[in-house]
Amino acid sequence: MKIHRLFSAPQTLRALSLASAVAFMGFSNAQAATDIQVWHSLNDHNAAVFEKLVKQFNRDQKDVSVSLKSFQSNDAIEPALAESAKSKKAPNLVQLDDNRNPDAIAKRSYILPMYSLLAKHPIKDAKWFVAADAGFMRDAKGRLLALPYMVNVPVMFYNISAFQKAGIVPAEPQRSWPGLQDQLVNLANKATRYCPLVTDQPVSVNLENLAAVNNQFYATNENGRKVPKGKAAAQPAFDFDVMYVRHLSLMISWVRTELMLKPDQEDKAVKRFTNNECSVLLSSSSNLGAFRDKNTLKFGIAGLPYYPAVTSKPGNPFVDGSGLWATSGHSAEQDKATAQFLAWLAQPKNAAAWYQDTGYLPLTEQAFAMTDASYYKNLGDWRNLVAVYAKEPILTARGFKIENYPKIRAMFRQTLNKALNGQEPAAPALSTASAQATRMMREGSR
Repeated sequence: MKIHRLFSAPQTLRALSLASAVAFMGFSNAQAATDIQVWHSLNDHNAAVFEKLVKQFNRDQKDVSVSLKSFQSNDAIEPALAESAKSKKAPNLVQLDDNRNPDAIAKRSYILPMYSLLAKHPIKDAKWFVAADAGFMRDAKGRLLALPYMVNVPVMFYNISAFQKAGIVPAEPQRSWPGLQDQLVNLANKATRYCPLVTDQPVSVNLENLAAVNNQFYATNENGRKVPKGKAAAQPAFDFDVMYVRHLSLMISWVRTELMLKPDQEDKAVKRFTNNECSVLLSSSSNLGAFRDKNTLKFGIAGLPYYPAVTSKPGNPFVDGSGLWATSGHSAEQDKATAQFLAWLAQPKNAAAWYQDTGYLPLTEQAFAMTDASYYKNLGDWRNLVAVYAKEPILTARGFKIENYPKIRAMFRQTLNKALNGQEPAAPALSTASAQATRMMREGSR
């Protein structure tokens, strides 16, 4: 080996070793990214959209690496999350439902409220789309508890081809329940005999938003958001009055005359609509992206029906869904990386892609503003149905807050299924459900 005269052999070897070490350290630092994990329970289509965004984020920069873990449902996430928190291996972000009582979720020892995370690592220039007064993912002080990323609203999807086949002009559903009934009879006779209408969200459509769309309170105490003076322990109550009884009686008659599918078909509702078997589907807006990808499906979107005898103008459904909750116990570096990922999701281009490809409400005002009019061309009234949620809602449309609501909602679903199957008349079914809900709220507050 030829040795330069200015260096002796030992000096040269030491210099080369040092240079190699420095080069290796530099290479290692360049490759070292902060790993964060996100758990979710998105449906297949929306999970694919999310995975695409995460891959793009990982390609766009090298400081943070995001990995995903998918679960079948939120019910499957909850026990896994509790167990991971015990072993101090909780994901950095996790999709959890609002549960109509987000304050209770925020009190969990392993939850880091979003306002705390963003106070240290602000997301700049992002204006959240859903108005704060809607109460979704916010505490009693209006502070953001989770990123409102998977926010949806119930809508009426309709099969344009079926309406055209039935000779209905214009080929769209009427917004009143009585008017819709006349159209369903026509659709049953001329288009989709075995599935004029179906829903996979009976509680949302027939109880919760029956109130909101008809500009009524769903629960007392202004939907459980206001505690009467001198009654700090007072619980809200459900007053299922004549409107509810008449509506459920109508739905029972629809099932009996086969204008609406029986409750045992609920799990197949979305698939049947996708396959052009059903004329009308009352379901979550989060199905929109999957429907748009189905080339053989020609559909539109309208608001949920209302009763003109109750209100002259339909109101807006409650926002629903879930969000990305941050967890505590991670290093400062990981919290910073988590906030960096959230900020990337909130960038207008990325937030707009999420909104357009899924049917969830826009994350930011910028995402809604940059969505071109051409996107809405064949989507019926979707743009107008979305736009209202950037405005302050009227009192009856503000989100309701109820103790122990997940269990109450499950009980309501069982009650409706029993009634729709002809096992119990509307009035006693609703009366019993109201009394049971009151007891369950008391149990949840203990």
